[in-house]
Amino acid sequence: MDYSDIGLWIVQGLLAFAMIASGGMKAATPREKLMARMAWVAGFPTWAPVAIGAAEVAGGLGMILPWASGILPVLTPVAGACLAILMVGAVKVHADLSDLKGGIPAGVLGLLCIIVAVGRSL
Repeated sequence: MDYSDIGLWIVQGLLAFAMIASGGMKAATPREKLMARMAWVAGFPTWAPVAIGAAEVAGGLGMILPWASGILPVLTPVAGACLAILMVGAVKVHADLSDLKGGIPAGVLGLLCIIVAVGRSL
């Protein structure tokens, strides 16, 4: 195991934690409570935060499980690429709401997802 592999594992672990935590919160929290904390929820259909949360949880699991288990490890870079696309959408939503400060975490997470997607596909 070389340093780049260790670095990728650290990034994967951080991304998995962040995605599972934020996605689980979106999927499990009632819409009214989400709207009080996240302005973007009001502009989306009722099912959208739950679907986005489920996608984040699935992507977070995809960051770790396939590569760690050796079962279909190609799914880890796929999860990274899919989560990066999801984060691009999040940045756009924040930009549309003139909440550029709110889009920074999504942008950083998206860049980390790209690093994992590229690093694990080489």
